[in-house]
Amino acid sequence: MLFTLGNNKSNMDPMLINFKVLYVLTQLCGLTMIVLVGTWIGQHFGGLGGTDNPKQEFNWHPLFMTIGFIYLYGNSILIYRGFRTTRKKTLKLTHAGIHMAAFVLTVIALKTVFDSHNLVDPPIPNMYSLHSWLGLSAVIIFCLQYVAGFMAFLVPGMRENYKIALMPLHIYFGLFGFVLAIASAVMGLTEKAIFAIPNYSTLPSAGVLANIIGVLYVVFGGLVVYLATEPSYKRKPIPEDTALLTANGNE
Repeated sequence: MLFTLGNNKSNMDPMLINFKVLYVLTQLCGLTMIVLVGTWIGQHFGGLGGTDNPKQEFNWHPLFMTIGFIYLYGNSILIYRGFRTTRKKTLKLTHAGIHMAAFVLTVIALKTVFDSHNLVDPPIPNMYSLHSWLGLSAVIIFCLQYVAGFMAFLVPGMRENYKIALMPLHIYFGLFGFVLAIASAVMGLTEKAIFAIPNYSTLPSAGVLANIIGVLYVVFGGLVVYLATEPSYKRKPIPEDTALLTANGNE
């Protein structure tokens, strides 16, 4: 999903030249990590399956977490800066919609990992690793963020001073949850590699691919955070935003 970067006028802005290059690089990095995760589970772990094969059902977990909780989550954060000439109301709805898609994929991913533990004989314990603790924490933060943001910025009636007070917290915890998701994904990838790749210490092809995916997670996360926080990349209001502007949003 490559986002457009605005019209010719905004593209000519010298301050946005680096943004455009880094934005495209971010998208390429994100798409590459999705393809590599699919390749990794397809070539080295038997592909995807259902509840009749818990080990293969588990493989939905890294794939859907990568698509939903990393790629879509990151792009939802960047949407205000990526679609620079789109009306703010449209961007708000799109931001919420992408977050909802990420949430659905995350719920499916969580179900598959619990199934893969509970349906094998003997069952594997749940929620004992640091990966699971941090991952679930990231999901909880994500859900609370979504509800708070939806109530404050999409449901009519919220007083403007409350929106202004909430916005810095919404921005901070949105980025914090995303960084926590990246950290959890790297931990989970390492955990899977140690448990499931024979002689991981000798770096077989499955291990090399796992390490490359982990590096891409970190690079993608770093690019998203930088693009979302660099002041010179902030979206400038357009005339159509007049009735919708809020103070100092992450746009």
